[in-house]
Amino acid sequence: MRTVDAAGLEIGDDRPPRIMGVLNVSKESPYKPSVFNDPSEAAEYVDRELIDEGADIVDVGLESANKRLDVLSAEDELDRLDTALSVLDSVSGDAVFSIETRYHEVAEAALDGGFDMVNDICGFADPEMPRVCEEFDAAVGKMASPPDLTRPGAIEEVDDIYDALELNGFTDKTIVDPAFGGWSEAKTLEHDRETFDRLREFRGYGYPILVSINRKNFLRDVAGRPTEEALPVSLAATSMAVERGAHVVRTHDVRETRDAALIGHEFARRRVREPGDVSVEELDVTTPGEAARHLDRVGANREVAAESVTRVFELEGLGADDREALAAAVGDAGAVLAGGDTGALLVGTPAALARLSALVTDASDALEAALETVERATR
Repeated sequence: MRTVDAAGLEIGDDRPPRIMGVLNVSKESPYKPSVFNDPSEAAEYVDRELIDEGADIVDVGLESANKRLDVLSAEDELDRLDTALSVLDSVSGDAVFSIETRYHEVAEAALDGGFDMVNDICGFADPEMPRVCEEFDAAVGKMASPPDLTRPGAIEEVDDIYDALELNGFTDKTIVDPAFGGWSEAKTLEHDRETFDRLREFRGYGYPILVSINRKNFLRDVAGRPTEEALPVSLAATSMAVERGAHVVRTHDVRETRDAALIGHEFARRRVREPGDVSVEELDVTTPGEAARHLDRVGANREVAAESVTRVFELEGLGADDREALAAAVGDAGAVLAGGDTGALLVGTPAALARLSALVTDASDALEAALETVERATR
């Protein structure tokens, strides 16, 4: 996993989770506390509510993410950029300033005017965006999106999100964003839940990950909370996201989100690195899908993925005959059966456990059902 330098702020595995606070200069934005038209009032908000509360990055939005509203043109965004640039001149605190846009013209004007990075909500649908970011040596958040500047974040299936992030490649300072929520009527809460469940897979690109999950519908739905009461579910999800490999968390609730992110970081699984000429990193891989993403990245055969993860299942209630049948087959399958009379541990890669079902002979209906359950759980 590479470390990205965003105007001196390092983002990566060996760094603390970074908090991205939000400022909007768009009157349409639904979260009114973050919306400002007056630059001096906006600067005061940025200093008091964002930077002083722990924001490392301030993301300035020029238009609303509401999918029911018309998408602004580059010219419309440029008209609003003047307000955003005035805010930069008035802020006294220290933070990295990010411009949220989909247009390379806006990104170029913002970077030239003093912004530090870009948050591209259309994921390089504008093919000139990577060039602009590279010319300014700017970090860029790349949100998964169709190759259409009018439909940001409208990707539903997780595999399609992964593929969308490859659109027009990456810069050396790219930060990937799988785009929770998004501007798509077709995207469901289940889509977002699956994306969150598979968040580790996006580490397969080798670039830092940005997540924007603050008070999202897929979290509120779990607890049955309205937006104004959804902070606790956001904080729980923040810790989980960081533990699963997220490096930047975009939020309106800066102080609380910072604390939750630090807890996730503190208790995340440590990835081993050794000094010397050869670096060693233990990848956080728990499923064949996650392994396949890393294999793709290094140009290896992804068929090896099913042999790249070891799973452990405890089987209780095995009869003597079933235990004997299982013990006779595990060796040929490449799995291991360990345990005594009260229970047994079945250990193996997904591929080995899949082979096991075909190799077990004279299994009872109960054992056959148990092996089918194990096989389904490893997919």
